Amino acid sequence: MATKPKATTPGADDVPTVPPLDALSASGNHRIPILSPPPGAPTLAEIWHAREFLRGQIGETPMLHSRTFSAMSGADVFLKAENLQRSGSFKIRGAINKIASLTDEERHCGVIAASAGNHAQGVAIAAQSAAIPCTIVMPENAPLAKVRATQGYGAQVVQVGATYDDAYAHACQLQQETGATFVPAFDDPQIIAGQGTLGVEIIEAVPDADAIIVPIGGGGLISGIAIAAKSLKPDVRIIGIQASGADSSRRSLESGEIVTLHKISTIADGISTKRPGVLNFAVMRDYVDEIVTVEDNATSSAILLLMERCKLLVEGAGAVGIAALLKPGLLTLAGKRVVVLLSGGNIDMNLVGRFIEHGLATQGRVVGLHTRLDDRPGELQQLLAAIAALGVNVREVSHRRAQPSLPIGQVEVLLTAETRNRAHVDQVITMLLAQGYLVEESRSPFVSEG
Repeated sequence: MATKPKATTPGADDVPTVPPLDALSASGNHRIPILSPPPGAPTLAEIWHAREFLRGQIGETPMLHSRTFSAMSGADVFLKAENLQRSGSFKIRGAINKIASLTDEERHCGVIAASAGNHAQGVAIAAQSAAIPCTIVMPENAPLAKVRATQGYGAQVVQVGATYDDAYAHACQLQQETGATFVPAFDDPQIIAGQGTLGVEIIEAVPDADAIIVPIGGGGLISGIAIAAKSLKPDVRIIGIQASGADSSRRSLESGEIVTLHKISTIADGISTKRPGVLNFAVMRDYVDEIVTVEDNATSSAILLLMERCKLLVEGAGAVGIAALLKPGLLTLAGKRVVVLLSGGNIDMNLVGRFIEHGLATQGRVVGLHTRLDDRPGELQQLLAAIAALGVNVREVSHRRAQPSLPIGQVEVLLTAETRNRAHVDQVITMLLAQGYLVEESRSPFVSEG
């Protein structure tokens, strides 16, 4: 892998001409002031330099116009499919950019990183290309696919703790013991510059974008994109999305200081961090227009929609932007041209089936029902016939007789049924209630989990 020039600010011979900002800073009849990045953050010139350096080492992922999501949201929606990137996520951009800046002495000592999965693969690939020893510390619950992929790129993987922050603490300890160079996941100017190359690509592909929707974990991705995009188009809105169970950046910006969460819980493991980076927080405070959160139910539904309608396999962290876009009343983007970043596609294959079923349940396409019947011949047949009359397919049936709360002579019946949508579910329940069945929707649609 090529070695990047060590100068922090590239010279004129090193960097292609950056587009003049004056022509890009006008919006209507007024001018938008151009921000300067906070101290320590990369400039547009440094992001542009990273972009040129990365050419040929990574792919420039496609920008896809989505009629489906445009119709569903009322916005003109484009998808930046970074899930199709080498290594399966955007993380390789920052990792290559960072490792290329190391001195010969730092290279000799090797590198170490902490990651929930995607940063691990990016660092492992970059280190392998540069023939540098690499150790990655990952949470014990990191997706198996990401662990194996990281090992496949030649890295030594150590698994510790339940979250990224646990892995980070152990990686810092190992770094002190071994002298290896630590490669941060997000709180580093070279990392931010590498991720910021996405901002350049987005504005080049959709120069009249009104808004860019970006997932947030520690904040490195949105920081780089925001600096690049707002430098090139100052009036573009930068909207960050977090999981409701891991919303440290949202809380930090609301409080005006970095907030550390004591507990996080989300299916979007790629953005499950307890606190944003210090440098990232400073950038987000100046450059990010809004941060909103989405529930895991909406994320699983977005994963399913991306698979079903766009034929794209996107992990939870990459799907939160679609979840936010489609959540009624969350964002005011109707009539706007919007780019949604699909940040990664490294989904655990063991969980794909669960995400699909969960998404179907969220959309009302699979439902669990339970009711009571007299325990005598023909009662179940009558129930199933009534349901079938509404075009419902029953997937699974379970009888429960040994329930202390059941009167003698009755049986509890649990059904998993395939329906068309939420309105169809309501129609089925209304019909059954009208026929005298004491029916309730189950907490889980699946008999085995009921």
